Amino acid sequence: MGFRTEDTEYQRAGGTPLQATIYRPDGPGPFPAVLEVHGGAWTGGDRFNNKCIAEDLASNGVLVASIDFRMPPVAGYPDTIADVNLGIRWLKSRAVELGSRPELVGGLGTSSGGHMMLLAMLRPNDPRYNALPGPAFDASLRFGIVCWPVADPLTRYRVMQGKGNDRLVAAHNAFWPSEAAMEEGSPQHILDREEAVSLPPALIMQGTVDNNLTDDMASKLAASYRRRGGSIEDHSFPGQPHAFIPNAPTAPDSVRALGLIRDFVRRHGG
Repeated sequence: MGFRTEDTEYQRAGGTPLQATIYRPDGPGPFPAVLEVHGGAWTGGDRFNNKCIAEDLASNGVLVASIDFRMPPVAGYPDTIADVNLGIRWLKSRAVELGSRPELVGGLGTSSGGHMMLLAMLRPNDPRYNALPGPAFDASLRFGIVCWPVADPLTRYRVMQGKGNDRLVAAHNAFWPSEAAMEEGSPQHILDREEAVSLPPALIMQGTVDNNLTDDMASKLAASYRRRGGSIEDHSFPGQPHAFIPNAPTAPDSVRALGLIRDFVRRHGG
């Protein structure tokens, strides 16, 4: 299926224009829709990081909006999550004109973007995340997909300190006000604290040689998600590192992972 792209401003928090790239399938729809949030240790990257994922989805009949968001030193936690929350509401507000419907909007995030997407999934009505004025839509998601997410920022921070990974430690320090904030904003801790949360159908994946995460970060999150009553599919990719899909999109495991994402959206996207 063909698709076309469009760059547009989706918000201007703090006076800075923030852009979204829309990947719109050809045809009348209605298409499932995905708000996509990139990784980069909360401090780098842009909306084109996961272009290969967005293009694969769009060529298979899924509307995708990949967003930029504020990053340190301009903004950190929780303000960046407010950008994602607004992005969801904004995509819902444009869904019909783009060939989808508001109730078909789900989310996808990778790495630190996976962390932010998990928070958006779990806490759509958090007043801090919902703080930016915008379209009169709620920020709940029909489904959520997270690839190699930083599901427990506090654990990742302490592990990277122990490994002497100065780059990731510095990124944590730039984004998070404190270790207490890392714990408060940890999807893993949120689930384990028995907070009241939203639990849309979810897909999570991680490689087994991901040096940016602990080996069990995805599987542990999946176990807690199920324990809380949520439905989540958990896929491990032997021998694959962090960000294996955008790093090698035509490799066999990346092709398999893209197929899992497409299939999940088809089953849960309406």
